[in-house]
Amino acid sequence: MVGVVAAAEWESVVKVVPAMDAVVKVFCVHTEPNFSLPWQRKRQYSSSSSGFIIRGRRLLTNAHSVEHHTQVKVKKRGSDTKYLATVLAIGTECDIALLTINDDEFWEGVAPIEFGDLPALQDAVTVVGYPIGGDTISVTSGVVSRIEILSYAHGSTELLGLQIDAAINSGNSGGPAFNDKGKCVGIAFQSLKHEDVENIGYVIPTPVIVHFICDHEKNGAYTGFPVLGFEWQKMENPDLRMSMGMEPDMKGVRIRRIEPTAPESHVLQPSDVILSFDGVKIANDGTIPFRHGERISFSYLVSQKYTGDEAVVKVLRNSEILEFKIKLATHKRLILAHIKGKPPSYYIIAGFVFSAVSVPYLCSEYGKDYEFDAPVKLLDKHLHAMAQSIDEQVVVVSQVLVADINIGYEEIVNTQVLAFNGQPVKNLKNLADMVESCDDEFLKFDLEYQQVVVLHTKNATAATLDVLATHCIPSAMSDDLRT
Repeated sequence: MVGVVAAAEWESVVKVVPAMDAVVKVFCVHTEPNFSLPWQRKRQYSSSSSGFIIRGRRLLTNAHSVEHHTQVKVKKRGSDTKYLATVLAIGTECDIALLTINDDEFWEGVAPIEFGDLPALQDAVTVVGYPIGGDTISVTSGVVSRIEILSYAHGSTELLGLQIDAAINSGNSGGPAFNDKGKCVGIAFQSLKHEDVENIGYVIPTPVIVHFICDHEKNGAYTGFPVLGFEWQKMENPDLRMSMGMEPDMKGVRIRRIEPTAPESHVLQPSDVILSFDGVKIANDGTIPFRHGERISFSYLVSQKYTGDEAVVKVLRNSEILEFKIKLATHKRLILAHIKGKPPSYYIIAGFVFSAVSVPYLCSEYGKDYEFDAPVKLLDKHLHAMAQSIDEQVVVVSQVLVADINIGYEEIVNTQVLAFNGQPVKNLKNLADMVESCDDEFLKFDLEYQQVVVLHTKNATAATLDVLATHCIPSAMSDDLRT
């Protein structure tokens, strides 16, 4: 009996081994944007991670492994040659990046990895990659311990994810997780680091990977995962259900508020009860049946769609059941979770540096714990405010480069600009255009906390050139504001 078990175990290992040759080590040089000095970039640094070859002469790795890349190189298992790679697409939300290599030599003698189905709980998984602690390939094994909608740390989104008990360390990112048949069932991408837990790793499952690949193939670029642009409330309280006119056998969730920029804002209303999405009934806690004995958030149904797809939503409104066809789109946040590789925008007048707030900006200014340390007004905008238009931004005075003209204003930092000369500030370009075309005698900026900044227009324009020269700043505004 022992011999039979050993033979079965060895057979499963053999199946995984050929696929291991398609697992590569990814070397990346990153040059991150500098949000404190947005006219330049930070010092470059290097990192290494894992990746693997798929059909079509392409490779997959994590988005955070090649974020802000200036150069990406790939090395095959057992090879001493590093090949230059081209980044085809970066899926920030799902933390996946697609690469290719032009050198034909790289593709010789390598079979692409095949994808398997979504594993079940307790299925064995083997994570292969190049984590820290050595240069050669590493294999760790475990089982699937949970399948649910996870918070993706890099993308600031919630998508389907697998929790496994195999160790995922720095450098494992982007490596495949195999099932016992040698098929890839996911990509290692993050782990839970906490004093109360051990060996909790997370894997991006095949439905998310396939969505990313199909999206790129269909559109020629990554367009993202659609979301419903509203916040909802559970309907578990019987009195709440009764007050909304729900029958005893009706289930659903109540819309709290709708994003003004979302396509569905034209048909749905606050206090509508969402009964079903594309024919799938939604429970009072916002879940839907998933597999045998499992339930999952109904946001999974939305994330399986593509940007621009249509869906049928059944709602209860004033005791009447209505059906709407809605177009699905990606989320337009007031404060962006990512700037997607673009350099930060800035505008300078009389030493005042104006910037648009984003999550990377807050991280740069206040560190990873920005949700505790950033100004309350900015956090409120980040967590609760909704954009009223597609191009709306939160514009702040990020700092004041000290000069004679701005005496008394030196301590203003990360304070929102609400209006200029009585006109509301919609975004950074809007502010720059208004200041540049101003014919009034004074420039008046209304800031948060009832603060006011007033500058003489001619003196401010003249002083700007001196400030730029003093701080070796090439231009008073970023290139994107000139167009």
